[in-house]
Amino acid sequence: MAQWSTMDRTGVRAWIDDYERAWRAPGTEPLAALFTADASYLPAPYREPVVGLRDICEMWEAEREGPDEEFQMTSEIVAVDGDVAVARLEVRYGNGEQFRDLWIMTFTGDGRCTAFEEWPYSPPT
Repeated sequence: MAQWSTMDRTGVRAWIDDYERAWRAPGTEPLAALFTADASYLPAPYREPVVGLRDICEMWEAEREGPDEEFQMTSEIVAVDGDVAVARLEVRYGNGEQFRDLWIMTFTGDGRCTAFEEWPYSPPT
């Protein structure tokens, strides 16, 4: 996992790439390099945030099919302002599900995320 003393577009790109690699990897060990121990993760608007690395790891395993889950992910960094970044993502799963997301991320000086907010949207069914 990449480490930066200040976050910039290069750091945000590396963090998103590391997030995708972690989603594709077995277990949750890579999350410690992505999130602080006390990080908050808001999985969708109007949901309760998941707080703390241990709870984020539990949510992570519950939300995915496993490291072999088939998906394609593309992303575009919309903005980076100080320690906050916004990215637009598109995820297409092998089962036909698709999402367009906005991620709002707040980073610490070591490049880990301390607050993650996800705004997922899927096409009407």
